Amino acid sequence: MRFLNRAIDRFSQKHRKFGIQRLMLYIVITSAVVYLINLMDTTYSLLSLLAFVPAQILRGQVWRLVTWIFLPINPVNFMGGTPLRDLFFTALALYFYYFIGSTLEREWGTPKFTIFYISGIILNIIYGFVISFFVPIIYLSPEFLNLSMFFAFAVLFPDFVIRLFLILPIKIKWLALVNAAFFAFSIISNAISGYIFLAILPLVAILNFLIICGDDLLKKLRPLKARTSPRAINYKRASKKAQREHLNQPYRHKCSVCGKTDTNSPDMQFRYCSRCEGYHCFCIDHINSHIHFH
Repeated sequence: MRFLNRAIDRFSQKHRKFGIQRLMLYIVITSAVVYLINLMDTTYSLLSLLAFVPAQILRGQVWRLVTWIFLPINPVNFMGGTPLRDLFFTALALYFYYFIGSTLEREWGTPKFTIFYISGIILNIIYGFVISFFVPIIYLSPEFLNLSMFFAFAVLFPDFVIRLFLILPIKIKWLALVNAAFFAFSIISNAISGYIFLAILPLVAILNFLIICGDDLLKKLRPLKARTSPRAINYKRASKKAQREHLNQPYRHKCSVCGKTDTNSPDMQFRYCSRCEGYHCFCIDHINSHIHFH
């Protein structure tokens, strides 16, 4: 997993124009349009046309490889509630997905977020074709794929506070545990019912999360003492060391990626990466997107 993550980081660093900017915005808008049309479609013919059906894809309906990600959370009704309640929860979920997706894109950069989301789609498609040989009808839902973004957000910002149902303040890491329980329940319930292939589907949906965030997740789960290693960087100590090393230089901080310094860019902020071996300074534009030194 760590090797793949580093390879993705290197690719994203070298190909900064790769990917789809504001990808989650386009997905959310299209999903909202599909949902509203579906409200007026009592025959559910639109859902039938967009759903992932391997047999139809092999007959030439290739748009189904993509359109399934725009399907509603629940194609009939959300939690058996009224249409108004269904509309409220769908709008809330779509806004939540947009907020998380756009935040991840800002944190990682467009190339890495695009790889994260597209790889999740591809993994689901591959698995969908595999189980189509054993299960005659398979309904691929974007629910687990979008919830994988939630896990990634919780790893990056565990103490971020949101208001559940716009009222109750709660840290994102606790919601992530609830999310994990939901995944576990889906896996166990399907396994007990004999739907082994459906039980594996949630795991496939979060493989992209494990590839990109698995290393960070393990670090978060380690005891505090284990995480406090000699490699941990103290910013003040690093700053003083850099000042001594560059005593004869006209700057104190220099970005290891772009070469900007606090002299030629006085308004730029500089940070030292705790995951890089040694003391490596980066400007605020590259502190979250550089390839780590090992």
